[in-house]
Amino acid sequence: MVETAILLDSLRKAGLRITPQRQAICELLATSHEHPTATMIYETLKSRFPSLSLATVYNTLEVLVRLGAVNVLGNAGDGMAHYDADTEPHINLACVSCHKIVDFPSQYVQFLDEEISAASGYRVLGARVLYYGLCPECQQKTPMARRRSDHDDRGNNA
Repeated sequence: MVETAILLDSLRKAGLRITPQRQAICELLATSHEHPTATMIYETLKSRFPSLSLATVYNTLEVLVRLGAVNVLGNAGDGMAHYDADTEPHINLACVSCHKIVDFPSQYVQFLDEEISAASGYRVLGARVLYYGLCPECQQKTPMARRRSDHDDRGNNA
């Protein structure tokens, strides 16, 4: 889990003042397992900070992404960018039905980073691996997904 202090230090290095609102944004990012959107962050914090604007949330996220302190994952089928403060190599799994994003640790991601660095000459600063699909809960709710899974289990191609 990322420490709030690391995110705040990144904002300081970018020349931003550490306001209570920015501190709360960083705390939420550091402790969230939900890969929040800017709107989710805003909705969560606006009752504590009535003067908080969505622009402040977006601007803070933009700076953190530019500095490499936070990854932007793109959308999870919901048309909204999701953010991840865990910049260590890992895989994200996004459900296109409920839009939940979960972390999936894999030792192979580190091997892939090393292979890419060795073969390309790049010094890899970070990576984003995002798989899309249906989470187990949504598979249970979706008859089409259950039928496809049953079909695949019989060894047939869907």
